[in-house]
Amino acid sequence: MSTEAAPGSAAEEPWLEVASSRNFHQWLESEQVSLAFSTYQAGKVFLLGRKPDHQIAVFERTLDRCMGLCATDDGFWLSSKYQIWRFENALKPGQSHQGHDKLYIPRIGYTTGDLDVHDIVVESSGRIVFVNSSFGCLGTFSPTNSFTPLWQPPFLSKLTPEDRCHLNGLALEDGRCKYVTVVSRSDIVDGWRSRRHDGGCVLEVPTGEVIASGLSMPHSPRVHQGQLYVHDSGNGYFCRVNRANGSVDRIAFCPGYLRGLAFSGNFAIVGLSGPRRDKTFSGLALDQELAKRDAEAWCGIQIIELVTGNVVEWVRLTGLVSELYDVVTLKGVVRPMLLGFKSNEIAQLISMDEPKPL
Repeated sequence: MSTEAAPGSAAEEPWLEVASSRNFHQWLESEQVSLAFSTYQAGKVFLLGRKPDHQIAVFERTLDRCMGLCATDDGFWLSSKYQIWRFENALKPGQSHQGHDKLYIPRIGYTTGDLDVHDIVVESSGRIVFVNSSFGCLGTFSPTNSFTPLWQPPFLSKLTPEDRCHLNGLALEDGRCKYVTVVSRSDIVDGWRSRRHDGGCVLEVPTGEVIASGLSMPHSPRVHQGQLYVHDSGNGYFCRVNRANGSVDRIAFCPGYLRGLAFSGNFAIVGLSGPRRDKTFSGLALDQELAKRDAEAWCGIQIIELVTGNVVEWVRLTGLVSELYDVVTLKGVVRPMLLGFKSNEIAQLISMDEPKPL
């Protein structure tokens, strides 16, 4: 299965293979969603939808070091190496463009500098909050500076770009920032790397209270249907956190390094990454778990039924893409596409609001 892009794009070359479970198309249709996911390793954002012939539609664009995704009512936010962009749908209900029912255009961009931005959320007030992993804090946009700090873990003695604890994940509850994940509670430069095996925690915001500990490289905390979920990435498990006593219940083992988590009804959508040559991913319990199952890590997406922990559908990527970071659902979307910055269409496609009096 090949990717789609603008005519003449290098994406038409066979640099990526996308395979899916037999009924993945039907799952998208029954849930009435499309998916978007990011890979900073390859610098790509992908959109997965469905074609009329019951094939999967795969659309991609290039964005340097893209990571955090946050879906909105008619678009999404996406972080890149030194900017954060808001992509907005340009089509009215019932309109289509080249066979696509959503056309996402980068409408608003903020230049933050390289903050190593991970997760992004939109609070109910409309405020955008992002994880500034470099400084180990939560931040928001500033009209005059790179960012405005909002909160940092209480164990950090200094707000400095030293990535001391590797704060990476952020979850909303009731429209407000509520939980974050850290790889460790280290307070020295790059200190988290020596605590990868069991130093990970879920912290409450704003109290800084430890909700769960003993995790290995946790990522992607999310609250869904009143439950708190998290990836215990270094161990290879998608988990549910009991907030009353701090216990962590393993729902499913996944054959890859887990990052990115979204939900659709009674299903979780999780992102998996394949092996990496450096020491960040290697030497973790995940390696032993895979060996015990006579398996190798792979890159892609799995759909997990929350009640049973069964993997009901999957998408697998092979080729130049070996790592994913984030995934979101695009509700009510059949076949999305987006415009890149270097396409001719972005200059030529014009739309306007209804006229308003001065």
